[in-house]
Amino acid sequence: MLMVLDVGNTNTVLGLYEGEELVGYWRLRTERERTADEYGILIRSLFELGGRAEASVAAIAISSVVPPVRPALEEMSARYFGLQATFIEPTMDFGMPVRYEPPGDVGADRVVNGVAAYARFGGPVIVVDFGTATTFDAISAQGEYLGGVITPGIGISAEALFLRAARLPRVEIRRPARVIGTSTVGSIQSGLYWGYAGLVDGILRRMKQELEKPYVVATGGLAELIFPACDEIESVEKNLTLDGMRLVYQRLKSTGQ
Repeated sequence: MLMVLDVGNTNTVLGLYEGEELVGYWRLRTERERTADEYGILIRSLFELGGRAEASVAAIAISSVVPPVRPALEEMSARYFGLQATFIEPTMDFGMPVRYEPPGDVGADRVVNGVAAYARFGGPVIVVDFGTATTFDAISAQGEYLGGVITPGIGISAEALFLRAARLPRVEIRRPARVIGTSTVGSIQSGLYWGYAGLVDGILRRMKQELEKPYVVATGGLAELIFPACDEIESVEKNLTLDGMRLVYQRLKSTGQ
């Protein structure tokens, strides 16, 4: 089986593939100080609870936007699984030309998302990934990664409001019952939720003016929460990044990279 880890600034998503089927899926908090042993014990425990044996893992692929965790993940892969992990980098040949300038500056996870979206929906396609930052990535009809947009995630927006406004509380991010808030908490939740949905739709409408009838898919931890409020998103694929990592890993192995 193939184990994939998508290491983001806030969360790390762990997936286990048997062929093309995702047979295990876990979401963890990203901890920059976590040791190789802590990773190994945690992953082994998750496998045990899921009825999976670590001995069945034949390969490990990792995409990370948090460079400090790489040494611990390399050591964990070798010590607990006896494997050399493949770290997916944007400069590798994914089978998708990258038109970003310079190509190495784009996050590997963004190109991986594009690979998965193009394989599933064709092109042109736009991927909206709701993570620590919310990214919008455009793939051409010919399967080229064109670039996109980066905005602060809704969690960052909520935290900034709490930290910079002395009398405003920290609130749960959720869809409020009504737009007009009748309390401070309700007003903040309405502003965060509906304001963010407006931001997403506004950017997508402008991106669609530069692409010919793109399909729009959302992924990421908050995608299912925000999706119902957005007119411009057509579907949610919560495991899009993991699927892209599987596809990229298979290509890298087939081309000897």
